[in-house]
Amino acid sequence: MPATSTSHLIAGVRVVVFLALAYTIQFVAFLLLQPFGLFVGATIGAFAGGVLATFLAVRIYQFGSLSDIGLAWHAAASRHLLIGLLFGACAAVFVAGFPWLIDKAYFVPAPDYPFSPSGMFMVGIVLLFGALGEELIFRGYPFQMLAGRYGTFQILLPAGVLFAAAHAGNLNSSPLALLNTFLWGVLLGYSVLRSGDLWLPTAIHFGWNFTLPLFGVNLSGFRMGLTGYSLEWRASDLWSGGSYGPEGSLLTFLVVVSLFFALHRVPLVQQRLPLMPDAFVEAEEEEEPGP
Repeated sequence: MPATSTSHLIAGVRVVVFLALAYTIQFVAFLLLQPFGLFVGATIGAFAGGVLATFLAVRIYQFGSLSDIGLAWHAAASRHLLIGLLFGACAAVFVAGFPWLIDKAYFVPAPDYPFSPSGMFMVGIVLLFGALGEELIFRGYPFQMLAGRYGTFQILLPAGVLFAAAHAGNLNSSPLALLNTFLWGVLLGYSVLRSGDLWLPTAIHFGWNFTLPLFGVNLSGFRMGLTGYSLEWRASDLWSGGSYGPEGSLLTFLVVVSLFFALHRVPLVQQRLPLMPDAFVEAEEEEEPGP
């Protein structure tokens, strides 16, 4: 049964309120965390905004609990986490490792960024929080609320635009970086539709974000020295991403497009999300083999 115009309006208002809460909380957290640096402030701020805005939405709109937006632990959750980590990590390995393999990039010592196991652990924790926070904001309540009202695939492109716009202010951003971020947003949204949970997109997000800096390259304009080495390029900014890092490169564009095909084919145990139950009925009908 199609939703009424009133329900569409209510859904839109709720999403606007959610995003306003999330970004207000994120900004306040960012200011409070300034002594710890821009990177920590941005990532932990996203986590605080996502978690608190989601918690408030649960309380205000009484639609259920945090588990109802894809954080319920289920029998296939660990499998989805592993698949997501492999997808994200392998994509990062290709983007940074393939140029090194064909001698278009090489490693040089980076004494300003020495190897530190404790530092690597802390950066990993911060990146994990940041990935979960962004998934709650961009693929959690607002994404699922709008998808439940307007249609799942109709919301993928606008959600990707919003994800790209939120990263437009990153250091040394470029048009290609924004295009790639838009594609990442669509891919991660599609992963929610394929899995019915937030474990898969969070794992893809974290796998990419944690693996890429291990090669000594910038991540979305941020430098995180983790191994004591830096990757120098013998290729143009079109392939290296310049100061933004490989996320602003043509290689990332190619690998994200490839991930769409991989994600479409990988076997997943699809869960049902209360805010958009019809999505999974439609998906099952589309995948059902013909006579």
